Amino acid sequence: MVAMAATASLFPVSSPQPNSGAKNSGNHKGGLGGVDLHGIKSKSTTSYGLQVKTNAQAPAKVNGTRVGVMDGLKVDDNSSSGAPRTFINQLPDWSMLLAAITTIFLAAEKQWMMLDWKTKRPDMLADLDPFGFGRIVENGFVFRQNFSIRSYEIGADRTASVETLMNHLQETALNHVKNAGLLGDGFGSTPEMCKRNLFWVVTKMQVLVDHYPTWGDVVQVDTWVAASGKNGMRRDWLIRDCRTGEILTRASSNWVMMNKVTRRLSKIPDEVRAEIQQYFVDTPPVVDDDNRKLPKLDENTADHIRNGLTPKWSDLDVNQHVNNVKYVGWILESAPQHVVEKYELASITLEYRRECMKDSVLQSLTSLLAGGGGGKADSDNVDCQHLLRLEGGGGEIVKGRTKWRPKYAKQVQEHQSLPL
Repeated sequence: MVAMAATASLFPVSSPQPNSGAKNSGNHKGGLGGVDLHGIKSKSTTSYGLQVKTNAQAPAKVNGTRVGVMDGLKVDDNSSSGAPRTFINQLPDWSMLLAAITTIFLAAEKQWMMLDWKTKRPDMLADLDPFGFGRIVENGFVFRQNFSIRSYEIGADRTASVETLMNHLQETALNHVKNAGLLGDGFGSTPEMCKRNLFWVVTKMQVLVDHYPTWGDVVQVDTWVAASGKNGMRRDWLIRDCRTGEILTRASSNWVMMNKVTRRLSKIPDEVRAEIQQYFVDTPPVVDDDNRKLPKLDENTADHIRNGLTPKWSDLDVNQHVNNVKYVGWILESAPQHVVEKYELASITLEYRRECMKDSVLQSLTSLLAGGGGGKADSDNVDCQHLLRLEGGGGEIVKGRTKWRPKYAKQVQEHQSLPL
């Protein structure tokens, strides 16, 4: 109907002269000039000098049933309006064309505004990382990727957990290898590493958290690699708030190679070194190495013990051992409850001793260190020592050290520093 009306307005049909003597056609057996079905009679309709009438024949019987058959359309030459034909009333109706053009322009303007708005949204970051895939910057030495903090990544404090941040670190590390064109068939392994059944394992991880992001925040993660000794590699990260540029987290880690078949550590082959050394950056680590020797920790010196920790199938990675981020959750399982509730994790240092396989049963031990507040609620900071080992006095899996600060301490300090 709309298309017919628009066509009629732009291309008007000229009306025949009145009283042209045109006869009704298509009448059968005394058909009427108008349509009369069961006593309902429609009158002729006038529209811009064009009058349409319909004819119908008398109802017929088909198989004993009376049916109405439309006989056809009848065009009446006589116009009841009697309006004289002038140059003005024969011009096309340009208002419909103008309305269509206006609608198109409004729709285009709306789409443009939506695109312009998306570039200014911090969670889209179209000018930096439009789809969150990441990219290589700083002359090819740094990989940068943005992450939006999801609702399922925050905890009871409405902030992202340390496991969430460490998952972002691991994700950017793997994507760095992929975007550099060094990803083979393995989990972060280069083609030459895959030929020799080698893969990377982390030996030490240090994470310092200055401020935790919350739900809806967008963080920017930068990562790069450097040499570490003769047969190791160091990887550093910086996590920033995309909106303010503030550094939220700093992390540094050391990696070595392990043979997938023998499960033993391996030297870096020359072929592998040739692949990766071009990406090494000669810079100091973003976190000072915490090489303090921790006292011996066992069931006699531990303040808190959690037994019976077992990995699930979902805790394993493609190298068939427990993912290194999972150890953080197990370590915190034995942390004192009053520390977890009243303090937040400010830093964590992990030293990985051996693999944890799917059939392992673990024991988590924690002790409060002297000189770090002793775990008292009114102290400024709390230092803890951790050990994750095989249950029954077995081998050590991970040794760790954590530092805790009172929750919301930073917000209180910022509030006190404001001018009154």
